Amino acid sequence: MNVTNWLSDNYIEIFGAVTGIIYVFLEIRQTIWLWPVGIITSGVYIWVFFTSKFYADMSLQGYYLVISCLGWYWWTRVKSGRKGEEEKGRAGRSEDSAAAKVGDEEIGEEQKFSENGKRKLEVTRLRLRTGLILAIVFVLIFTAMWIVLTRLTDSPVPTRDSFITSLSIIATWMLARKIFEHWYLWIVVNFVSAVFFITRGLYPTVILYLVYGIMSFVGLVEWKKTIRKELHHPLRDR
Repeated sequence: MNVTNWLSDNYIEIFGAVTGIIYVFLEIRQTIWLWPVGIITSGVYIWVFFTSKFYADMSLQGYYLVISCLGWYWWTRVKSGRKGEEEKGRAGRSEDSAAAKVGDEEIGEEQKFSENGKRKLEVTRLRLRTGLILAIVFVLIFTAMWIVLTRLTDSPVPTRDSFITSLSIIATWMLARKIFEHWYLWIVVNFVSAVFFITRGLYPTVILYLVYGIMSFVGLVEWKKTIRKELHHPLRDR
């Protein structure tokens, strides 16, 4: 089979791989456009995994569609809230400063000021309580999915599918809330998935997950820099 025929037979998967790489790049940059790109990527891979009988992966992409909409809303909502404060500030800077200070106390660790003075969803570290809850949720999702795949589908790899899907669900939720440690989960997911997809002959997807894995390390470094900048931002000491 020549290259032209291969491209024509796999153009949907190739398109999904390209948009997936763009998605991770935007994730590293903490750009809100990662969410619409993620919606497109998930839609493509729902079809790819359905035709390959990877039902857990297909359901995961459906989850990605939902969480992408939520993430888009969360990231936009926080920024919009600051716009109203800026308008009030034009009426009285002193009142605006006091209101912003009170707002910071109520919002807690999830929102901060960026360098341009706008409020945004900040990068935070995973708290012990949240980590324990997520660990329990992971076990519950993994168990439920393994039972469903084993008893109700013809999935050839129910254990692997359940593990990767459950871990990805947790990681995506953490991304939507901008929790730094989600990158560690993606590193595991991406390299395990790359090895598996080699055995299934999904080579564009293998390349995608290898790139994902490498970019996960880059994201880890870049988001850590963001945390350091926020910790030393002068507005934190107000």
